[in-house]
This record gives sequence, structure tokens and C-alpha cells, in this order.
Amino acid sequence: MLPMLLWLAAFVVFPSAILFIYSFCRRGSGTPVEYTFTNANYVRVVAGTKFTSPSAGSGGFFSISSFMDCLLLAGGVAVAAMVIDWLRPAQRSTLERIHSAKRVGVFAAGIVLLWTVWANLTEVFTGTYVRIFVRSIYYAGFATALCVIIGYPVAYFIGRTGERWRNQLLTLIMIPFWTSFLIRTYAWITILSENGLLNGFLQYTRLISEPFSMLYTPGAVLIGLIYSYLPFMILPIYGSVEKLDNTLVEAAFDLGAGPVQAFRRVILPLTQPGIIAGVLLVFIPAIGMFAITDLMGGKTVPMIGNVIQNQFFQARDWPFGAALGMTLLFMFAFAFWFSTRKQAVDSVPG
Repeated sequence: MLPMLLWLAAFVVFPSAILFIYSFCRRGSGTPVEYTFTNANYVRVVAGTKFTSPSAGSGGFFSISSFMDCLLLAGGVAVAAMVIDWLRPAQRSTLERIHSAKRVGVFAAGIVLLWTVWANLTEVFTGTYVRIFVRSIYYAGFATALCVIIGYPVAYFIGRTGERWRNQLLTLIMIPFWTSFLIRTYAWITILSENGLLNGFLQYTRLISEPFSMLYTPGAVLIGLIYSYLPFMILPIYGSVEKLDNTLVEAAFDLGAGPVQAFRRVILPLTQPGIIAGVLLVFIPAIGMFAITDLMGGKTVPMIGNVIQNQFFQARDWPFGAALGMTLLFMFAFAFWFSTRKQAVDSVPG
């Protein structure tokens, strides 16, 4: 394992350590970095965030008064729900009534808390960089979800195809990697432009009367992200599908399961490791992508990757760019920890 450890130390640990140190420095007057340590860069990441609430008064959304109001409201709804559930006529023992009332109360309190937080999200996330982080998570998450929806049927079809055609189908998935990333992106620009192939085809078939603008829109950014990262979703899922024991699926049908139940109870849990790996391979690079948003979004849909690039190459504010990068790295680490923890919990028997 020594070569792998040396590679990780040289290209992952050491650069990350440099960024971590830079993130606590200041921007110099004549140099990009002044080694005066401060947490101002991380404060700036969330600067301008207003924790306010319509019902919080001047104390803010997370003040004692508003927080207590939220808890009192949730508690009142929970108690009311528990009383209603307790009085509901049913043939239940006292212990069953208590457990049922507790579940209903917790559920009602959770709904109230979620509703309160959701109603204040527009007020909470008002900081410029926080909003860009949220936008990046939204676009990356939406692109990842669409990659799962599109990629899973394709991967399942390839995995269940005979060996004669399997390699040819995998080759078709890998063909885009034979071409430069920039060439493929510029090809999509040619396709989606007002005088491009898509508008020409739609006008030729008389589906539209005049060209419409698709390029430099959020939809174009999503198309670019999905096209670029879809193979990274298909290949891990294909690996899980290929290892799927068909006798387990047949046993599910023999025991009376329908197609939907067999898929939900047998196929999906057995291919879950491939889905989790695909989600990580798509979501993590998509959230930091800046080339597609620049070329296909026309810089009208900035994501956190664009902000980090601008801080290093245009604004020359390396410490703040490093703070944004480390924040993104912490988000990646949390996503990886959460996915692996969920996978470990799901694999525990019982």
C-alpha cells in the first residue's frame, strides 16, 4: 500500500493541508497570502446571513424568544395530537394507546418544526456565498437524481444482457471519454444555440415556429452536468447489477412477490452499493464544476466552483478562496460519512 499512500499524501493530504493553512490567513497587499492567522475568511463565507423570522421580533430566528415560541407551538400541537389519538375509539390496550399517542405527538411536533424552518429559509439563507452554496447543492443534487433515474435502467439492462452484447454496450457508454471534455461541451453549445441543430430540427418538423433560447439557461447547465457525469452513475450500478444473483429474484417471484415488490425488496437493496457509489461520483464533482456553468450557463448561473476559481485567478484572494474550498471539502466529507454510515446501518442484520 506504500505507493498508494505516497500518492494520497502528495496529491490529497499535502494540498489540502496547504489550503487549510491558507484559509486562516489574510490577503496580502503585495502577495496573495499574508500569514496573519484569523477566522475572518470563514466568517465571510456566511457573512450577511440574517437569522430573522417574522415572529421572532428583533431577537432573530435563533434567539431564545423565537426558539421558545417554536418549541411551545410544536409542543402544543403534539399534546393536542396525542389527546385526539388517545380519545380515538379503538380496541387497544393502554400501553398501545400510549405508544400510538407518543408517535403521533412526535410526528406532529416534527411537522410544525419543519414547517417553521421552511417558512424562514428565505430569511435564513440571505448571505451571498451561502445562497451560492445552496444553489450549487440544488443543481448538483437535481443532476444526480436525474442521473439515477436515467442511469439505473440503462445499467440494469446492460447488466442483465448476455455476454455477447455486454462489452459492446459498455463501449458505447465509454465512447464520450474518447473525446476532450471541452470539445464535447462546445458540441452541446452548437446543438442548443438559437441557430443550432436542435432549433433547426424542431423548425424543420414544424414543432416550433421560431427558435427558442435554450443556451445560457439553468436548463443548459443541467444538461451539461447530466451528460458529463451520467457514465459515472451507470458504471457503478452496472457493477452491482452484474453481481446480482438471479436466483434471489426468482425466489421472490416464487414466494408471491410481484415485479414492483421484487424490485423494491430484492433488486434495489442488492444494487444499493452501486447507487451510493454512483451518487458520490456524480454529486461531489458536480457541486464544484465551473467549466460547464461558464460555457453553457454563460456565467448567469454561478456555482461555488466558479466563485472559488474567481477568487484564485481574478480577485487574487487566495485565503478566501481556500476557505470556500475547505467549506466545500467539509461538505464532501459529511456526504461521504453519511452515505457510508447509512450503508453500514442497512447492512446490519435485523
